[in-house]
Amino acid sequence: MIYGSHVSIKNGYLGAAKQAVANDASAFQYFPKNPRSLSIKDFDREDAKNCNEFCQKHHLQSIAHTPYSTSLTPSEDKQDLTIDSLLNDLEIANACGSIGVVVHYGSQISQTDPLASYHLMLAMLNGVLSQWDGECLILLENNAGTKGALGTTFEELVQIRNLCDYPDKIGFCLDTCHAFASGLWTGKNSGDLLEKGESLGYFAELKAIHLNNSKYPTGSKKDRHANIFHTKGLIQAHQLKELITSPVFKGIPLVLETPDDEGLSHREEIEMLKQKWGK
Repeated sequence: MIYGSHVSIKNGYLGAAKQAVANDASAFQYFPKNPRSLSIKDFDREDAKNCNEFCQKHHLQSIAHTPYSTSLTPSEDKQDLTIDSLLNDLEIANACGSIGVVVHYGSQISQTDPLASYHLMLAMLNGVLSQWDGECLILLENNAGTKGALGTTFEELVQIRNLCDYPDKIGFCLDTCHAFASGLWTGKNSGDLLEKGESLGYFAELKAIHLNNSKYPTGSKKDRHANIFHTKGLIQAHQLKELITSPVFKGIPLVLETPDDEGLSHREEIEMLKQKWGK
């Protein structure tokens, strides 16, 4: 089991990796730059190199997450900026030795043309990946369904990857809260979910998991994360364990994006996971 959490880069990329070790984690996620801006970052390459070497020495896996404003269905005036920003994210993450950069699936942009969003997503992905030759992947994350967001089904995620000109440069990141909130996973249909994911080839390209509980019921389309073992979480711990300990997920990093200010630190939560689910 590869447990980790999101960590800050306030002390640099190497500092983030060291924080993961301090949390007794074997994986971590970070924002490669300011999470509230698409601005291009002239990053410290030596710091990124040191992070990479530190991670190799300590057997740490990492993933990066794009800034909040990143969208694969941006308005026309932000399309070039988004492509440049994603390339910047990939370059930073690649230098840090990360598996990939997580980006949310797109949203509905037309009330009359249901395919418009998918066409724009493909154009954006092709625009980025035609310029990218590094090892770091784009990791498409499933959405909770909030505000018309697409990408709540395995079929959508797999199809976009298949239709992209560069499918080998795309993987997936599964968010358990989003899956629950969208209704893709109810907590009671793990067997069916695993069977569908395998038959569609989704799990073959799954590179990371956002391990989150949910503060709202399944099907609510509300994206609010809760701690794994917290009473506010509506996914029962045994349901999460049943899903996550499936052989399908063996060797895939489990990254917490849970609150660390509601009674449990990420270090404490990782320790609880190890005690209850095994190392």
